[in-house]
Amino acid sequence: MAMATVLLFHSVYGLRPLERNAAARLRTAGHTVITPDLYEGRVASSIDQGFELKEEIGWATLCERAEGAAADLPAETVLGGFSMGAAIAAHLWAKRPEAAGVLFLHSIAQIPHDARRGLPLQVHLADPDVFEPAEDVAAWRAIAEGAGLAAEVFSYPGAGHIYTDPSLPDHDAEAAERTWARVASFLAAL
Repeated sequence: MAMATVLLFHSVYGLRPLERNAAARLRTAGHTVITPDLYEGRVASSIDQGFELKEEIGWATLCERAEGAAADLPAETVLGGFSMGAAIAAHLWAKRPEAAGVLFLHSIAQIPHDARRGLPLQVHLADPDVFEPAEDVAAWRAIAEGAGLAAEVFSYPGAGHIYTDPSLPDHDAEAAERTWARVASFLAAL
């Protein structure tokens, strides 16, 4: 069984133990995991500070840094991200159509107009999620279906937005364990 190469982008908080621990978990399963630091060492202590950092650095710069991190990786690298990182992964998806799969944690993100039919896509969302209203998720699901993606969307009732992060009040240990089990199955099937 071939193991995946996974490019996993951090949330608006920056590269923290959440992403490092997720990468370690996936590496233990045999995958190659790259977690670029798009903030170049800066980390936010609150979501508001995270949004300030994102604005200060600028979306274009974050995307350029992501493209640089992906430049030498195989074309079939799985693209993934946590919350804001999902949008970064989606930006790369449009430029890397050969990706073996796409993994969105805690967010939905734009689907490229030329997305490959049948592409495996897995999404994990809190329910409800303050950043992903139910009507937006429903519209997104319709687009994914219309694009012919092999999309799986999992929701976790009562969990907070970034519920996989033990350092945040959002944390839901049971939902996090179910998420990682589903991610493991997703990657193993690619």
